[in-house]
Amino acid sequence: MPEGPSIVILKEAVQAFKGKKVTDVNGSTRKFDASRLKGKKITDFKSWGKHFLICFPRFTVRVHFLLFGSYRINEQKDATPRLHLQFSRGELNFYACALDLIEAPLNEVYDWTADVMNEHWDADQALNKLKANPKMLACDALLDQSIFSGSGNIIKNEVLFRTRIHPLSYIGKLPPAKKKLLVTEVVNYSFDFLEWKKKFELKKHWLAHTKRTCPRDKVPLKKEYLGKTNRRTFYCDICQKLYT
Repeated sequence: MPEGPSIVILKEAVQAFKGKKVTDVNGSTRKFDASRLKGKKITDFKSWGKHFLICFPRFTVRVHFLLFGSYRINEQKDATPRLHLQFSRGELNFYACALDLIEAPLNEVYDWTADVMNEHWDADQALNKLKANPKMLACDALLDQSIFSGSGNIIKNEVLFRTRIHPLSYIGKLPPAKKKLLVTEVVNYSFDFLEWKKKFELKKHWLAHTKRTCPRDKVPLKKEYLGKTNRRTFYCDICQKLYT
């Protein structure tokens, strides 16, 4: 599943289509009548966490790539797209993704202050949300999109390793300084992720995610499926402290 930084990269990659009119549209989606997009001009592209937003004058198309979704710019895969947008010069294709049509103003739908990569991100608000959920596990908090929109499993594993927090720690048991560090490092790592992803070297910088050995303690990392989401979690029992 693409995480927030990957959606930001997509948003930047499609800017050439901003202000352009959709000349043709098709695809396998049944969530809405895709013909509504034909002849309409794209006014903007936005992102909120893992959501990619294609803005038109009176509505917005939301794209969520789920686990296996993908896209192609000015080319196609050997598969039927969920949504194909044709322009006078170029095309956009989205595959194996979830699509929705949003008719309400986006400011009524999204809390931009929860997006870790948005200019309106509010760290204090995130900290207050953590304090309001003392029984939440750290591994769940990092995947909660209402707190850290855009944070995914890679960010979760790497941030918990950076901050030396065991994934099964209770948020309410973290010292205040650790909570603040957690909030800070989610943003820091997200922008590191963005920079490394653009350079095609993200995996080279992973310290815990998919790794077998702790680079600090030189012992085997644990790999378990933890939390409400049961996602893969890689951690070190020695240097990541368990707060319970």
